[in-house]
Amino acid sequence: MTFHSDEAYALLQPHFQRRVRRNEPLARHSALHVGGPADLWVTLESTQELTSLVNTCAEKHYPLLITGNSSNIIYSDHGVRGIVAHIATQSYIIDAQGNEALLVAEAGVNWPHLVYVLAEQGWGGLEFGVNIPGTLGGSVVSNAGSHNEDIGQRLLWLEVLDARGSNIGGEETIAIPLIHRYEHAELDLSYRHSRFRLRRHANITQDGQFVPSDRGMIEPGEIILRLALTLSRDTPQHLSQQIKAYKAQQRPQPEILQRQAGPLFKDPTGCDAGYLIEEAGLQGLRIGQVQLVPYDANYIMNLGSASAWEVIALLATVHQEVLKRLNVDLQLDIEFQGDKGS
Repeated sequence: MTFHSDEAYALLQPHFQRRVRRNEPLARHSALHVGGPADLWVTLESTQELTSLVNTCAEKHYPLLITGNSSNIIYSDHGVRGIVAHIATQSYIIDAQGNEALLVAEAGVNWPHLVYVLAEQGWGGLEFGVNIPGTLGGSVVSNAGSHNEDIGQRLLWLEVLDARGSNIGGEETIAIPLIHRYEHAELDLSYRHSRFRLRRHANITQDGQFVPSDRGMIEPGEIILRLALTLSRDTPQHLSQQIKAYKAQQRPQPEILQRQAGPLFKDPTGCDAGYLIEEAGLQGLRIGQVQLVPYDANYIMNLGSASAWEVIALLATVHQEVLKRLNVDLQLDIEFQGDKGS
């Protein structure tokens, strides 16, 4: 189905006004600073706006891609057809229950920023993520963690907008997205994995072919709206010390290293993907304007004007060399979104 961007813009602009833009360069919104234009870019500031946009796209059959901070997404050089919507929801509430509390937060809440706010109020439990860029919703998708903790250990439940029905019907079918609540036990949480990771990652075959994941009309099919996390009472002074200790372990990043993305590959069972890449002699490998980060071979950096094509070429080279030299078939841990081009 052809996407008519002028029609969609005319429909969305009266509400979103300056928050809807045409031909928005996705490189501006990518951690790696690569990617062509989105037909339309929309910034969402509330769960109500998100739900309304998804319903509109389901009714009109507009292709829609929902993103957080795009820290693990590689956008195509050809851009993304349809609408790309950025979740910038920031609301949360804290329900204190003695020395414990329940934090109910919208998916777009920034994790590192939240850590500092909670510490000032004497609530701990999430400070291990102070160095993890991104939103709470995005962190749940990958069950992100650090220092032997992950967000799944604090997660009680979450709510999603289930738009999967919109991805299986034809143009004559309208499937109304529904809100669904998942309890912790239903989320299939494990090391850097949740039920929401299925189908989202590209793949590199054993003969080195890059295979993007299939894209439905609305992606992802299940959109995290809000989540509930447990907190524990602590003193602001102690929490501040913990945060400083975690920050001290983070390597300083000059400007060039701020244009980076990763991890690139999932850690195989019992091993570290970055270690395997180094063992294969690939540390610092460079193709064009992209290079493996010197101190962590499972991350990639943009040296200036990198293209998505160069990123894919580097990923395929790393995959093939590790397979050839160590007989390990590394699996990608990042998403590729956008028009494949010709």
